[in-house]
Amino acid sequence: MRQKETVSAFQMSMLFLSYGTGSAIINIPAPLTGAARNGAWISIVLSCIMGMLLLAIVMYMHRRYPDLDFIQYGEKTLGKWLMFLIAIPYLCSIFFMLALIVIDIGTFFNSTMLKETNSDVIRALFFLLAAVTARGGIEVMVRMFVLLLLSTLVFITIVWCMAAPNYHPQFLLPLMPDGIKPILHGTYIAYGFPFAEVSLFAMLLPYVRDKDKKSLHKPMFAALLVNGLTLLISVICTIMAEGSLAGELKYSLYQLARLISIQEIFERVESVIGFSLIILSYMKATIVLYILSKVLTRWAKVRNEQLLIFPVAFVCLLLSFTMYENEPDFVEAVSVIWPLLNNVAFNLPLLLIAAVTLVKRFTLRLRR
Repeated sequence: MRQKETVSAFQMSMLFLSYGTGSAIINIPAPLTGAARNGAWISIVLSCIMGMLLLAIVMYMHRRYPDLDFIQYGEKTLGKWLMFLIAIPYLCSIFFMLALIVIDIGTFFNSTMLKETNSDVIRALFFLLAAVTARGGIEVMVRMFVLLLLSTLVFITIVWCMAAPNYHPQFLLPLMPDGIKPILHGTYIAYGFPFAEVSLFAMLLPYVRDKDKKSLHKPMFAALLVNGLTLLISVICTIMAEGSLAGELKYSLYQLARLISIQEIFERVESVIGFSLIILSYMKATIVLYILSKVLTRWAKVRNEQLLIFPVAFVCLLLSFTMYENEPDFVEAVSVIWPLLNNVAFNLPLLLIAAVTLVKRFTLRLRR
């Protein structure tokens, strides 16, 4: 029997940062700026605060049930049959989420770096790579991802700095030319992706070592803050560099890297940032695949958590081939449907379980 894997609080927070930053840094700046315009950075701040509140609920439930994941303490709180019904949309949404991530990777490649390569081949290779990595277990994932995450963040920071000659701070004004409504629209987009996905990480928190469980909340909140700060700086930099076009150009950070030209020495660095963004998406896809296989094993009462990884990856690959026939439908799904689905499938069950837990705890206190 395989020994239970464990990670430190710092490693879990780095895994959480990889998951939160992931594909969001590729996709968020453009639609967010298109919706909220110059006030897009305000939307990031508001959505990050909402993500903090959601993470606080996740951490509260983890303190109450430190050795149980979301499915397990949901069964203990609501009962097996009610949790079984709740797990159906929860599970389907994770399938949908994983397919979306890999579809986006294929679209990014076809739009920027490998325009002549068939996107189906790219998706198949990414699912294979994600499945092999997830099959290695959470300890292997976190050791690999810490190095990859730090490298990508360094490259992104270098791009922010090297693009400084193209910044025009006046593009940030006027702050809210169309009032508060666009800001709220942008908050809906940014909250739905990635901050509303925080609750999904409740499946992995039991892997934290017992001695680190009490101190886990600090690095987790720090990771979410770094995630929000990364998105905030990316949005501000793209607005200052691209002005009114920031909401029209896809993959804003990649387009920002294309503007870099320093004394004809540093040019065409977008390939570096392109691969960095792809690595971030790969890490998120791997984490989501691992969570999905874990939910399925809990749901189906299978003991071997690695058994279903390759079949699940294959099903998601087929799903990615058939989900969307054109890119506008995909963009609508990410910016309109996905935020709503996140709240219904992921967050409402978490809030329900937390509310029932609080009521039971309060009732016990009254009886005493």
